[in-house]
Amino acid sequence: MDYKDTLLMPKTEFPMRGGLPNKEPKIQEEWDAQNIYQKALEQNKGNARYILHDGPPYANGSLHMGHALNKILKDFITRYKTMQGFYTPYVPGWDTHGLPIEQALTKKGVKRKELSIAEFRRKCEAFALEQIENQKKDFKRLGVKGDFVNPYITLKPEYEAAQIRLFGEMADKGLIYKGKKPVYWSPSSESSLAEAEIEYQDKRSPSIYVAFDVKDGKGIVDEDAKFVIWTTTPWTLPSNVAITVHPDLAYGQYNVNGEKYIIGRDLVASVAEALEWDEDAIVLEREFTGKELEYVETQHPFVDRVSLVINGQHVTTDAGTGCVHTAPGHGEDDFVVGQKYNLPVISPVDDKGVFTEEAGQFEGMFYDKANKEITDLLKENGSLLKLEFMTHSYPHDWRTKKPVIFRATPQWFASIDKVRQDILDAIENTHFKVDWGRTRIYNMVRDRGEWVISRQRVWGVPLPVFYAENGDIIMTKETVNHVADLFQEHGSNVWFERDAKDLLPEGFTHPSSPNGEFTKETDIMDVWFDSGSSHRGVLEERPELSYPADLYLEGSDQYRGWFNSSITTSVATRGISPYKMLLSHGFVMDGEGKKMSKSLGNVIVPDQIVKQKGADIARLWVSSVDYLSDVRISDEILKQTSDVYRKVRNTLRFMLGNLNDYNPVTDAIAEADLLEVDKYLLNRLREFTAHTLDNYDNYDYLDIYQELQNFINVELSNFYLDYGKDILYIEAQNAHKRRSMQTVLYQIVVDMTKLLAPILAHTSEEVWSHIPHVEEESVHLSRMPERVEVDTEFMEKWNTFMKLRDDVNRALEVARNEKVIGKSLEAKVIIGNNDQFDATSFLQQFSDLQQLFITSQAEVVDKVENGESYPYGDIRIEHAHGEKCERCWNYSEALGAVGELDNLCPRCQAVVKTLV
Repeated sequence: MDYKDTLLMPKTEFPMRGGLPNKEPKIQEEWDAQNIYQKALEQNKGNARYILHDGPPYANGSLHMGHALNKILKDFITRYKTMQGFYTPYVPGWDTHGLPIEQALTKKGVKRKELSIAEFRRKCEAFALEQIENQKKDFKRLGVKGDFVNPYITLKPEYEAAQIRLFGEMADKGLIYKGKKPVYWSPSSESSLAEAEIEYQDKRSPSIYVAFDVKDGKGIVDEDAKFVIWTTTPWTLPSNVAITVHPDLAYGQYNVNGEKYIIGRDLVASVAEALEWDEDAIVLEREFTGKELEYVETQHPFVDRVSLVINGQHVTTDAGTGCVHTAPGHGEDDFVVGQKYNLPVISPVDDKGVFTEEAGQFEGMFYDKANKEITDLLKENGSLLKLEFMTHSYPHDWRTKKPVIFRATPQWFASIDKVRQDILDAIENTHFKVDWGRTRIYNMVRDRGEWVISRQRVWGVPLPVFYAENGDIIMTKETVNHVADLFQEHGSNVWFERDAKDLLPEGFTHPSSPNGEFTKETDIMDVWFDSGSSHRGVLEERPELSYPADLYLEGSDQYRGWFNSSITTSVATRGISPYKMLLSHGFVMDGEGKKMSKSLGNVIVPDQIVKQKGADIARLWVSSVDYLSDVRISDEILKQTSDVYRKVRNTLRFMLGNLNDYNPVTDAIAEADLLEVDKYLLNRLREFTAHTLDNYDNYDYLDIYQELQNFINVELSNFYLDYGKDILYIEAQNAHKRRSMQTVLYQIVVDMTKLLAPILAHTSEEVWSHIPHVEEESVHLSRMPERVEVDTEFMEKWNTFMKLRDDVNRALEVARNEKVIGKSLEAKVIIGNNDQFDATSFLQQFSDLQQLFITSQAEVVDKVENGESYPYGDIRIEHAHGEKCERCWNYSEALGAVGELDNLCPRCQAVVKTLV
């Protein structure tokens, strides 16, 4: 007889190799064919809702790893909540307006100026919709579930109409106004920018010290004295109308080699060093406070204009001279302080950053080029005290990556001041996973200026504003709602296709337009107003959703972007935050923590991972990183992730193979009748389950990843499954010991597959299809395992045993190194007491010790002769006594005689006799 034929070896059709790039699309096709997403919703209909509102990615270009990180994290959450029984619809969205699409069309050869605005916008729309289809396909390929058939898109008429109505409500509350204020202006984009569209990069700038002659000292300063200012933007000097000093700071009039200079007392040393003055030549002649200097008049160095000395709280002693060059047309602080003194707002720069006629001799020059001309002029007339160059952090357009300027232009604003405290209160009532998230958005709202919401572009939602014949602004509830109705029916292109009078309500009249003539606003809204209206256009509009959402989850850059604009518009119109909880993730860097760039050759994209390794590898990688901070990815990191995946897969495969003859209905053993070792693993499974559920609840996926590896490697591979081979393969098919272990293995496979389903969405589905006797057609239609209380006293006993077993394994390793044994089945373990541990008393509670140690023999004695001392007893390893059983490979002193089941141990004899 060939004894191999009597062994119950594992059998399963679940393959060892994942083959994910080919297999996953088929699984996704099955999901679509079976309508799993809708079935899950239907199954949970009427239950508590959990709404994760999708922040819209921009509809331009292929997906990058940041997109993958974001959407996979969201999918973890929605899949988990669905399996918890929540009604969890997920509506993906896309942001579709803005400059990048205009630029993309220009690069493709579309000649903007040869088309009407409406025609160009139609091309923008077509391009955006094409991009959405590409991105949608790629998101679905990552295994992201949701309503991709009916996503929300910011260019859709119903969305634009909701946005206009929200705008109208803010206008009704007096929160929308037009004014001429300095705003971030991008000459490269030819448009104003919001703070959220600014990023800081290093820039080399001229650093100059300039003397302003006193024209009228008001009896405070000498008439032949000079105020010294410092600036890194010489091009703003044509707009200078004042010098600001702090009212409470001390200033001095210093005589330096016969010249009299006025400088802040605390800054004289640094100014002297910069201007290379000899300290012995500096004489303090007079001293005054900034308040005393107020209204002194100075002469502009090259324009026939008085530059008034004024007081301002924004002046500091961090750098400069304490005397701040003030141009209200080119700085926010300058503008605010200038309003108090009724100073003119001069801004002689056009949309492209070129000086206008108002700049006199600099007309036609690009502002940055004018720096040299202006410093040359200052040098000629003796006003320039010092010129050098410095590299400093400077605001740039986050799209074009080019410097921006402050420029005063007529713009539309949303008032932050009027709702600031309400927003701050709403932030305090919002839940954050980490406190720094709350601090970050709180400080941004606390410190932000008014929100400039107008843009000088064409691809966006028009501002629903009309002008009467005399220029009066028309923005009433009636006109705004009428525009919203038109947009809902025709889309916002109607604004550019019709004349102003045809966009107003029928029969509309206005006292300031006696001839019935009207014009319409040509600016569009900031794209952050578009996406920031999604709580109105999506959460409130879609019956399956609810407002406020349970969670917003985006990249950390959205504290200044979508998180910010959303809570602003929501609080302004509804008085509450649109999200109950805010969660953010970091950026994806390469393996060394560097930003990915084509020039460095370190770019990894989702499409590449999916085609080479599979979406589940990308998903497992997401679970393996601390997403709250910036994360790393590289080929080496993905290889490590793949190795972990293979371990998980092969462990599941092993368990499936050993359940091929198990039916939970007929073969399960009641918990009370399980072997103790099986009860131990069942309780460890319950601990693992409770921790995993807690980690899902707390959005801690790295902890899940780490505990999964620990459970598979330590509990299963290194112990239970290794221990179990001797039972699963050798014992009789229906032996109590074997069925006891299969009962627990079945529970482990089922529960682990469910717990892994949100992360390894495809692999879990594949495993589910190979688990015998499960009821649900998809693991994603099953419920997460329940939390079951663990017997702590029982687990303490077994945890101690596992520590003792670790000591046995150490002793076995020593014996293996000393060539006493080869494999552990060649060993006999002898354990006894020592001063640290009473092993004999403790081990009386356990049976089948040799099987638990995976040795052929085990003996417990009071005192071990010639043993090694370990924390949990003295241990000696000998070679096992007897001979090797040809069926189970255990050593026995009672092998069968020749002719009577040759060379089999008593256990194997008993099993084989039932088969003969």
